[in-house]
Amino acid sequence: MVVEARTSFDRRSAVSLFARLRTAEGQADPFPFYAQLRAMGPVVAAPWGGLLITGFDTCDRILRSREWLEPDQRWRAKQGPRTRWNAPSSQEMSNTLPALNAPDHTRIRRAAGTFGRAALERVGRTVSRTTDELLDSLCEQLREGEADFVPTVSEELPVAAIGEWLGLPTADRVRLRELTHEQVFTQELLPTASQLARSDAATAELRTYFMELVRQRRRRPGDDPVSLWIHTFDALEPDQDAADRAVYFLALFVLLAALETTSTLLSTMALRLLEQPLHWDLLSADPALVPAFVEETLRHDPPTHVISRVAAADTVVEGVEVAKDAMVHLMVGAAHRDPARHPDPDRFDPERAKPDHLAFSNGIHYCLGAPLARLEAQTLLHHMVSRLPRLTLARRPSWAPRVAFRRLENLDVALA
Repeated sequence: MVVEARTSFDRRSAVSLFARLRTAEGQADPFPFYAQLRAMGPVVAAPWGGLLITGFDTCDRILRSREWLEPDQRWRAKQGPRTRWNAPSSQEMSNTLPALNAPDHTRIRRAAGTFGRAALERVGRTVSRTTDELLDSLCEQLREGEADFVPTVSEELPVAAIGEWLGLPTADRVRLRELTHEQVFTQELLPTASQLARSDAATAELRTYFMELVRQRRRRPGDDPVSLWIHTFDALEPDQDAADRAVYFLALFVLLAALETTSTLLSTMALRLLEQPLHWDLLSADPALVPAFVEETLRHDPPTHVISRVAAADTVVEGVEVAKDAMVHLMVGAAHRDPARHPDPDRFDPERAKPDHLAFSNGIHYCLGAPLARLEAQTLLHHMVSRLPRLTLARRPSWAPRVAFRRLENLDVALA
């Protein structure tokens, strides 16, 4: 890779910055460190190789461009057998929809379908009913004192919604949620060896689970997406085993995406609501602001802070030469606070005129489940402010040791 940065790059400072991002302080509030990163320039060399990009417009342009690719199976194989990209969990993820490039991505996405109006109406009934049940449980706990919003509500709603849609047994959902938290490490920016090992183990268990699910639905098809996908891929793949694997990879992707990022969105949204009592009053007085509150949450602190792409050919980014197959890390969490895009970007403003964000990526890889995530977030927020007594934070929450995929580990609340 050829990199000719227009500004000097202090590797030691960058190493220190990312080390601090991994601390409890950095997990709780990474944005001051992102500001330091932006001050180094719009494009800087990452200490481990590749480039870091922090400008909103540049990140958006790369995500929309066909000249930038996902680090797919071909790219990962070229990185060598001893790299993180060739860990078993990484290789497994290279077969899922988010890691595919055209034309494979186009073919699989068409086969997957979308969350259209009928699907959203069907899932929406589950989301509304489940939200009420979870808030009832939260209220019961609050009568005894404090309650943790994360395991009680924000991690339960996504697994119930996607579990109902896919037709997964209720008894399996707790374990699937646990495995999702472990599996995501292979998608982190800089996973440790122990994290990769945990991800490998979780991925193997998820493969066993979903391959068996596919075999069961093939024997006894029903009115569910997995059964529909089997029918669809049977028409696309002459080999039944290949069709079953394609369905497995689609089901795996849907579960991981729905559980991990949506639960973080719900937790972060609740945190923003409780941090300022005026926010609760604002939404109670004007429920029409709920969608805008959700979008501002996605801008202010998105579930995913880093998206990676590789160059399809030699190119130039902000005056920096980038060779074919070189990787860029789009620092979405930093880009969302780009003052060139959003005035007063650090302020959470539910009445912001245009809270543009890249929380669902962009271009051909725009998130398949974005409508469902928005539905869950808006439903939960509407129900919270309309039927709950006002809540307050019992203490500041803690965050999981991650950089790319945010996750609140707890959100302890009490009656105000």
